[in-house]
Amino acid sequence: MTPEEFRRRVADGGFLEWAEYLGNLYGTPVPDPPAGSDVLLEIDLQGAEQILAACPGAVVILLLPPSEEVQRARLVARGDPADHVSRRLDKGREEVERGRKLAHHVVVNADLQQAVEELAAIVAETRGKDVDGS
Repeated sequence: MTPEEFRRRVADGGFLEWAEYLGNLYGTPVPDPPAGSDVLLEIDLQGAEQILAACPGAVVILLLPPSEEVQRARLVARGDPADHVSRRLDKGREEVERGRKLAHHVVVNADLQQAVEELAAIVAETRGKDVDGS
């Protein structure tokens, strides 16, 4: 969608969360999951802050690369241009501390299978708890 359409949708309340990140607009449409379903979002810190404001019982999981060098290699391998890689790494350095303060859990994605298992365990542990965590 165009930036104008995106901003119109924001004004109409069409996103659960949205953010501008490195000059691009991203948003999560308001979900309508079946009863008893979990909603798992892959979002940035701006989005996580919005979600927590709207849904205080949400659980935030910070997913980190094992190191900046690994993150750089992953971005390069997926074909990101060098200037984008540098901007993402700079932004990441700024966000890690803020993310650690915001997150309820931190998962380091050194091994994909292990990270998936950790995420699944957090979801299973959290499922069914009241908003206050009981």
